[in-house]
Amino acid sequence: MDPSFLKELYIRHKEAPPCPSPQVVSQFYTDLLGALFPNFSDQEYKTLQAFEHHLNKLKIDLNELVFTHGMYSRDDADQATESFFKELPEIYRLINTDVTAMYQGDPAAKSPVEVVRSYPGFYAIAAYRVAHVLHHLNVKIIPRMITEHAHSQTGIDIHPGATIGENFCIDHGTGIVIGETTLIGNNVKIYQGVTLGALSVAKEDASKKRHPTIEDHVVIYSGSTILGGKTIIGHHSVIGGNVWLTKTVKPYSKVYYTAQMSNTDTGKNDLLVYKPHSR
Repeated sequence: MDPSFLKELYIRHKEAPPCPSPQVVSQFYTDLLGALFPNFSDQEYKTLQAFEHHLNKLKIDLNELVFTHGMYSRDDADQATESFFKELPEIYRLINTDVTAMYQGDPAAKSPVEVVRSYPGFYAIAAYRVAHVLHHLNVKIIPRMITEHAHSQTGIDIHPGATIGENFCIDHGTGIVIGETTLIGNNVKIYQGVTLGALSVAKEDASKKRHPTIEDHVVIYSGSTILGGKTIIGHHSVIGGNVWLTKTVKPYSKVYYTAQMSNTDTGKNDLLVYKPHSR
């Protein structure tokens, strides 16, 4: 090997800032999820003291993850850890609303236990809920590592900076993308292949709202793409499969593509249809 190349790599290793490995971060997430949901866990706790010891270990693990990142003092790591665990009951409550939404929203689901044990939507949304709190505590990189771990396991890509309300249902889920500044209300259901993304913007616009707003009680069917920070999908709307949207849709709308004959009668053109539906 070229000695100069070898030396360059070595210097990069020496200069690299400390950061926990993806494996350690993903292990923390799965251990935490197992503590919150016994149906996801393979551990058994014979006493309350044993379970409390496990939660205390998780606090120590998170503290070390934050501190090891190298950008935080021990006091800052302590504060972030304490703040996160104070939020844990609310994280747990929100995830349970998502479990209920997925169970009630999927006729194939036989029980909430099945959702917890086997649904990729549960795993990805729970990872987002955990990462979102860390993100707002200004913990760097680790929240993204948690959601990217879930992305690798499920094919569902949710940025921890997105804002998602209660009772969020993901059905199937593969190929879903939810961007950083997306706002999603309560009781929203999304199918596989949906993208809530940004129009092409300059790097200096990264801090602006680039992704759409999805209001309450919206259903978005598979393959649909909704782009742009000014795009709003009004509440109680239904977005059909394979729809491409970059403009706002009023509440109680139904948007879908239908085929119509072209003027030459030699083929078919897609027609975007907006229809109000019953309130």
